[in-house]
Amino acid sequence: MKYDDTDILINDSLLQKIDEKKHRLDSLRPLPKDAVQKLLEDLRLRHTYHSDAIEGNTLTLQETKLVIEEGITIGGKPLKDHIEARNDAEAFDFMVHLVQQKTPLSPEVIQQIHDIVTRGLLKDAGKYRTGNVRITGSSITPPSYTKIISLMDDYIKNSKALHSYPLKKAAYIHHRLVWIHPFFDGNGRVARLVTNLFFMQQGYPPIVLKQDQRKTYYHVLHQSDKGHLSPLAEFIAKAMNESLQLYISVFIDEDHLIPLKELAKQAPYSQEYLSLRARQGKLDAIKLEQTWYSSRRALKEYMKK
Repeated sequence: MKYDDTDILINDSLLQKIDEKKHRLDSLRPLPKDAVQKLLEDLRLRHTYHSDAIEGNTLTLQETKLVIEEGITIGGKPLKDHIEARNDAEAFDFMVHLVQQKTPLSPEVIQQIHDIVTRGLLKDAGKYRTGNVRITGSSITPPSYTKIISLMDDYIKNSKALHSYPLKKAAYIHHRLVWIHPFFDGNGRVARLVTNLFFMQQGYPPIVLKQDQRKTYYHVLHQSDKGHLSPLAEFIAKAMNESLQLYISVFIDEDHLIPLKELAKQAPYSQEYLSLRARQGKLDAIKLEQTWYSSRRALKEYMKK
């Protein structure tokens, strides 16, 4: 599959929000190292929790935090879930290291990421599958294992050659790797990490694809299987909008995230009304766990409209 910008569409209003936030973030560079480190630690935790939960991991966010930061074993939870959490957190750190070292994406890098993600879980960690597979619930059968090496080489070559807006290119990078399905297991977790590796190499923050949006995530991947990457691109773009908001909220007072309950005190609207507009996408806001947040800047822009 080959794509151009015209083949992948994202809502113009959403792209404008992302571009404006990216511009504000870039205007602050170089960013304070301590603040960036704390942001990455938060995103590392949330990425690990959500990426694992999408695949069926039963650890809660708080339990994931205890496992990867304190080394605590959670009673009653499978050993596999603990290993997955530790592995994914380590793989996130490796991804950050690759960015710092300016290491280009390659089949070897993807195999290294897979080795970390599935270490202690698969005997063939880091190795391409040596047999054919079927994905439960999918109408698409992954390519023959005999084609994986050539497909992965083409994947890297095409990813580099694709001159497209980063949010659109990320959709190709993410879906194509999932479609090739180069490993027996762990492909989704690796694809989410590889997508974040691409974003960070382009100067964007990493994103978190949330477990409570799992059905939507699989739906847009299924649409991508049919050649329609726009829904996946928009899904990824919404996650990027949230990550950029998290970043600039730390550095710009007007963009500081405020719970809608508190923000409503500064507006002629109730908390319920602001929550409704946030869910509708009319008020620029993000949901962290069970709480909606927005900023004074977003509220002012909404009131102008």
